[in-house]
Amino acid sequence: MTHTDTPDTFTLGSRRVKRMGYGAMQLAGPGVFGAPKDRHAALSVLREAVERGVNHIDTSDFYGPHITNQIIREALHPYPDDLTIVTKIGAQRDAQGGWLPDLSPEGLTRAVHDNLRNLRLEVLEVVNLRIMFDVHGPAEGSIEAPLAALAGLQQQGLVKHIGLSNVTPTQVKEAQSVTKIACVQNLYNIAQRQDDPLIDELAREGIAFVPFFPLGGFTPLQSSALADVAARLEATPMQVALAWLLRRSPNILLIPGTSSVAHLRENLAASQLVLPDDALNALNAIGAKGQ
Repeated sequence: MTHTDTPDTFTLGSRRVKRMGYGAMQLAGPGVFGAPKDRHAALSVLREAVERGVNHIDTSDFYGPHITNQIIREALHPYPDDLTIVTKIGAQRDAQGGWLPDLSPEGLTRAVHDNLRNLRLEVLEVVNLRIMFDVHGPAEGSIEAPLAALAGLQQQGLVKHIGLSNVTPTQVKEAQSVTKIACVQNLYNIAQRQDDPLIDELAREGIAFVPFFPLGGFTPLQSSALADVAARLEATPMQVALAWLLRRSPNILLIPGTSSVAHLRENLAASQLVLPDDALNALNAIGAKGQ
């Protein structure tokens, strides 16, 4: 049922992962802060994801903080051999849940050790360096210093592969002059497509692109074209938006998040949704119009 142009897997570091993964951000409390209202439901979602073949989970120790990783450990440890857990560092939380940049060598070192401890791992498979020059989006500036600190932790054997998050194309190039980059995680979805050229460049280089807020994040996608296609295909608009991302480029890995088993199943079903060419053309026009 999967479209021939849509491969099921792609390389992430030294692993081959299924392109439909899971993002753990929503397993913490409101605002990604504090404990979830239903810890049992959070554990159930993770176990269901893995049972249904998900082998790429995206997390961070600043979700909660610490809580999301502890829930992952409780739900899934000892981990399946093929499970790739990707984390990110570069920020911390204040007492009210605010997001603070923390790109110092000391902060990055502490974050790696926090992730190792809370996930109960001896080495982190992929660590994304979350650049925080601007909390709300990528901003230019050299990332060589924090990247060098993370590369040092990689040389110590604590980190296998390094990725980047919230970065500009210029910063990706700078990073590649320092170390090998396994993936880039930026804001991207059917309506917000400023990274189109970067995605194509990374695809040529065999590097994964992982869109965060694939469904719009805190301002969910609203589009009459999306709704029309969804109605015609008897799918939800969110399923269509995820299916479009899988068709957009073979190096895109998805990590939609949810704290609901029913919603998880709905997200995973999007990988089986076939988009006819006319539907694809209508969807492609959304980003062009900024609908």
